[in-house]
Amino acid sequence: MSHSYIPEDYFSMLSLYETQEAIGTIKSIFEKKLCIALHLKRVTAPLVVDPLTGLNDDLNGVERPVDFDIPALQADAQVVQSLAKWKRMALHRYDFYIGKGLLTDMNAIRRDEELDNIHSIYVDQWDWEKVIREEDRNVDYLKDTVERIVNVICNTLDEVRYHFENLDTHLCRKTAFITSSELARLYPGKTPKEREDLFVREHKTAFIMQIGDVMENGERHDGRAPDYDDWALNGDLLFWNPVLGHALEISSMGIRVDAKSLDEQLTKAGCDDRRGLPFHKMLLEGRLPFTIGGGIGQSRLCMLLLGKAHIGEVQASVWDPDTVEVCKRAGVELL
Repeated sequence: MSHSYIPEDYFSMLSLYETQEAIGTIKSIFEKKLCIALHLKRVTAPLVVDPLTGLNDDLNGVERPVDFDIPALQADAQVVQSLAKWKRMALHRYDFYIGKGLLTDMNAIRRDEELDNIHSIYVDQWDWEKVIREEDRNVDYLKDTVERIVNVICNTLDEVRYHFENLDTHLCRKTAFITSSELARLYPGKTPKEREDLFVREHKTAFIMQIGDVMENGERHDGRAPDYDDWALNGDLLFWNPVLGHALEISSMGIRVDAKSLDEQLTKAGCDDRRGLPFHKMLLEGRLPFTIGGGIGQSRLCMLLLGKAHIGEVQASVWDPDTVEVCKRAGVELL
C-alpha cells in the first residue's frame, strides 16, 4: 500500500535537467558553508562495519541492519544505518583536537523504512561530529550549534535561488526551541507528530529537544538509541514544508553521551549487554573525546529547498508500484 500522495496543485518549479543541476549546486554550497560554520574537515567513511565492534547504530532500537557474509574474511558485516558512533571513534583515532570536527557523506540502506513522500530505504546524509570541552556539554552550546546550521541552510537557499530564478522557496532563520515535554503540555491529547506539525506551522523553524527518554506524561516523544545522543542534550531540527503542509525533519543531532549518561541510558533501554563491546567499553572508561554531532539529510534538504513533493524527485531509489503509479498520474518524475 502506498503512503505517498501528491498535492492537487503541485508542480515542479524546475525541469528534470535543472533539478539534477540544482542538487549538485546545493550539495557543493552547503558542504563548504557547513565546514566553515562548524570548523569541520572532510573525511571518508565506511559503507560497512563489523557488527562485533558495536559501531553500527540501531536508531530507534527496532530497525534491522542489512547484513551479509564475507567469505574472504570468514565473517559477517553490516551496512551502516548511521555513523554516529563511528565518527566519535574516528575523532579519537585521527587525533582531532577540541573545536575541530569531521564531515562525511553517509550512504545507508534502512530496510525497514516505510515508503512515503519523505522516507526511502536509501539514506544519504551529511554526518558530522566535533570535539568539544566537557564544560560545553550544555543546552546553550547545543542551541548555538543549531542556529549555525540553520544559518547555513538559509544562506545556501539564498545562493541557490540566485542560480535558479524559478524557485520560490522561503525559510525562516529564527529557530524556536522547545523540549518534548513542553510540547506535550502545549498540545495535550495530540500525537508527537501532530504536536510537531502544529508548533512548526506556527514558528516555521523549530528544534525539538530532549528526545529518547520518558517525558513528564510517561510517554516518549520518539525513540533514540541509548549509546550516542545524551537524551537530555539532543533534538530534531524541523522546517515547515508548505508543499506537503507539514513539518519536515532535516536533522537529528545532539551532544553525545559521556560515561555517566551512557551508563544510565543503557540500563533504561535494557541494553546492558552492550557494555562489553569495544566502543562502549572505551566510552565507559572515559577514553573517547566529548563530542557533539548529527546527521543532515541530503535528499530531504534538496527536497525542501527545491520545493519538491516527493523525495524520489531528488534521489534514485526503489519504490512500490502504488507509489510509482501515484507519481505518474500526477506527472511527477521519479529519478
